[in-house]
Parts: sequence; C-alpha cells; structure tokens
Amino acid sequence: MTSTKTTQLRRIRFSLWILVAAAVLALGGAYFVRMIGVREPPPVTVGEAAIRSEFSLIDHNGNRVTEADFLGHWQLVFFGFTHCPDVCPTTLAYLANVLDRLGGEVERVAPIFITVDPSRDTPQVMAAYVQAFHPKLVGLTGSESEVAAAAQSFRVYYERMEEATAPDGYLMAHAGHIYLMRPEGRFEDVFREGEQSAEEMAADVLARMNGKQ
Repeated sequence: MTSTKTTQLRRIRFSLWILVAAAVLALGGAYFVRMIGVREPPPVTVGEAAIRSEFSLIDHNGNRVTEADFLGHWQLVFFGFTHCPDVCPTTLAYLANVLDRLGGEVERVAPIFITVDPSRDTPQVMAAYVQAFHPKLVGLTGSESEVAAAAQSFRVYYERMEEATAPDGYLMAHAGHIYLMRPEGRFEDVFREGEQSAEEMAADVLARMNGKQ
C-alpha cells in the first residue's frame, strides 16, 4: 500500500472516530441532565467567542431588550423556568444571596433570568417570579425562536420533557449554570449553586470585577 493511500485511510478513520465521539457525547449529555440528582459537567468553550451574550428578548416589564442594554455591567445570567420544581428556585435564591453580599458593587451587576419555557412564562408571570427573589433580578422571555437563539449564544442545553404529573403535563430539562459575562458581553466564568458558598462566589465575582483575579 502506498504512503498516500495509508494517509487517506488514516484520515477516513479519524473522521469516523470524530463522528462516533460526537454522537456519544450528544446522547450522553442528554441522558446526564435527565437523571435526577446527577449534575452535568460545566460547559466547554473553544475560544473566547464560544459563549457570548447575544439576545433580543422581552423583559418582565414588557420592554424589548438586547445585550446592548446591559453593556457596561457585569452580567450574571441563568436559564430556567418558573414552573421548575427545584433547581431554579434554589439557584435564584442562591444568586440573590450572592447579590446581597456584593454590597455597593452590586450596581455594576445585571443579574438576568432567561426562561426556557416562553409559552407559559409571559412578562407578567416573569415579573411576579423574579420579584420574589431580588429587586435587581431581570426576567427575560420571548418567542420560542428568540429564546432558542439566546440559549444558543450561551451554549445552554434545554429540552421539553413530557411528565404526566407536572403542571400542563411537561417539564423543561435544562442546564443549571450561572454565567458571569464581562461588561462588553464576553464570557468570564461559570458558577453553580452548591459548588461554593454564596460568600465565596461573591468574593470571586468581586475579585474579577476589580481585576484581582
């Protein structure tokens, strides 16, 4: 066999392995988040542009907003839904605790909750929900396509799951990460409730905001 043919075969085998690995990761990721009590790994980024703050949505006051409305603020972004039975209320209560620990620096932060269930989470529903956690928390919703585009920009997984015992017969499986985005909208870091105390996360955020980390 010539060296050229050998090289071609190696390239074909490598391409097939890439396809198989991608399929396994996709199936494994979906299974991971469906398992109760099992937490999916943090998002993997490739380059600074992999995760970015880009969206056009409706805030809980009924106003159209984009990422440009939050420029100059450090964004803390979490995706979830108001009918979420556990992860969302727990994470938002944790985030509210973090915000309270930022002191006066909290004015430099825009905490954002983006729904993955826009058919039920209208601006009115979002307003009542976010106000129950923290006065600075901004709730965002929109059309199915607008929410999908926002989730894609943050590389957030979510999926509707039929569940007979749930309200309206379904739940939304979704990732549970809190994204820290820089004032210009670039990705800085990702956090998760339960992996550090609210005090530790607040200290970490403050250090990054003040260029000490």
